[in-house]
Amino acid sequence: MLMLYNTLSKRVEEFKPLNEFRVKMYFCGPTVYDYMHIGHARAYVAADVLKRYLSLKGYDVLHVQNITDIDDKIIKKANDENVSWEVITERYIKDYIDMLNRLNIKIHIHPRVSDHIKDIIEFIEDLISKGYAYVTPSGSVYFSVDSYPHYGELSGRLDRTEWRQEEEFLAEKKKPYDFALWKAAKPGEPYWESPWGKGRPGWHIECSVMSSKYLGSQFDIHGGGQDLIFPHHENERAQSEARFGLRPWVKYWFHVGYLTIRKEKMSKSLGNVIYLKDIFNKVKPEVLRLWVLSAHYRTPLEFSEEYLENANKLFNRLVSSVNLLKKLLTEVEPTHYLDERGISILKELSNIRESFYRAMDDDLNTPKALACVHELTTLVFRDLEQKPTLASVLKAYSIMREFNEVLGVLDNYIYTGVKEELLNKLIELLVIIRQKHREVKDYETADWIRSELMKLGVKLMDYKDRSKWVLEL
Repeated sequence: MLMLYNTLSKRVEEFKPLNEFRVKMYFCGPTVYDYMHIGHARAYVAADVLKRYLSLKGYDVLHVQNITDIDDKIIKKANDENVSWEVITERYIKDYIDMLNRLNIKIHIHPRVSDHIKDIIEFIEDLISKGYAYVTPSGSVYFSVDSYPHYGELSGRLDRTEWRQEEEFLAEKKKPYDFALWKAAKPGEPYWESPWGKGRPGWHIECSVMSSKYLGSQFDIHGGGQDLIFPHHENERAQSEARFGLRPWVKYWFHVGYLTIRKEKMSKSLGNVIYLKDIFNKVKPEVLRLWVLSAHYRTPLEFSEEYLENANKLFNRLVSSVNLLKKLLTEVEPTHYLDERGISILKELSNIRESFYRAMDDDLNTPKALACVHELTTLVFRDLEQKPTLASVLKAYSIMREFNEVLGVLDNYIYTGVKEELLNKLIELLVIIRQKHREVKDYETADWIRSELMKLGVKLMDYKDRSKWVLEL
C-alpha cells in the first residue's frame, strides 16, 4: 500500500482516495513574472512523480496546476518595463510551458486566473452571504479568520499574534490577520468590474476557485512547496471549507522541501537563483529530473555541480543499459531451458522490482528507488551482457520500462519499433564490413569506420574474432 506524509495530520498515512479508482490532485503553479528556476523544477518534478506512480498503481489521475497571471509582482514588473501586464505574463507563460515540456511533465488542466474572474466573484459572494467575509468602504473584501475555528491547524501556527497578513492594508481590516479576497483597484492597475467596484482577486482565493471548479468541493491531494503552507494553503483551506461546509476540503496535503545552494535557501533576495533556461545549456533535462529524485521530496535538496555530475553518470548508465537490452532483444534466441544461474537471475530481477515498489510506497522514497534502478543496471552489465537468455532480457527490459513510467527519463530511448530495428541492422552491417577490412589487414579503413561510428554514439569493442557494439550518448 502507498503511504504518504500528510501535512495536515503531521504523520505518514495510508493513501486512500475519496474514490476507490480515481485520484484528483491540484498543485500550485507559478506566478508568471520571471523565468522558471530549479526550485520550480524540484516542486513540479515531485508532483509529476507522485502522479506517475499513482497512475502506475492503477489510479485514474486528474492533475490540475494553475498559472497565476495577475499579481502584485506581475504589475510591478510591467510598470518597470513600461509594458502591459499581458506582455509580461505571455512571455513567462511561454517559458513555463517550454520548461515543463523539456522536463517531460504533462499537466491535464492549466487554468489561468484571468480566465476565472467570474468564478472568483461568485465564490466571494457566497462567502459574504454566509458571514465569512466582509466588504470595506474602499471596495476590498476580506475573509474573517475568526469566523473559521480551524485556522492554523495546517501550518501549526495557533498563536494569533503570528497571523499578521498584508500589513499595508491593516487600517481597513477588522483584524490584522484577516486576508484579502478581493483588492480594490489602485490608479493605473488592471482591474475587473465586481459587485464591490473595480478590483482584482487576492492571491489565495484564486487557487480555491480553480481547484474546486475542476476537481469539485472535495478532492484528494493539494500540493506545493513548503513555503506555501502559510499563509497561502492555510488561507485556501479556511475559505474553501467555509464555503463548502465540508471537512476535509483536501484529504492529503503534499509539500516539497526547499532547495539550497551552499547550504543557503535559494532566493532572489540572496541572488543565488539558477534559471532552468541556463542550466539546460549545461545538462539534459533528464539529468535534472534524476538529480531532483536523488533526495526525498520532503528534505532539503542541495544543488552542486558534483551532484549534477552524479545524476549525469546515472543517466548515461541507464541509456547504455536500455540500448544494450534492445540490442540483445534482436539477437538472443528463444529460451527452452534455464540453468540454475538463469533461474537465479529471474528471481533477482523480481526482487529488484519489488524493492522499487516498496521504496515508492514508503512516502515516495526516490533515493531508495534509484538504488534499485542502479542495481538493475548492474545486473544488466554483469550478467546479461555476457550470458543473456531471452527470458532474463525480456524481464529486465520490462522492468526498465516500468521504472521509467515513474522516472520519466528514458522516453527517447525505450524501444520504438521497426525504424529502430532497421537502425540496429544497419549498424550491424557496418560492423561486419569493418570486420572484413580487419581480416584483410586494412586497418586504416577499419579504424576510420570505428571513428565515424564513435561520432554517432556507437562504441565498438573488439575481441579476437569478432566485434561487439553498444549505443552511448
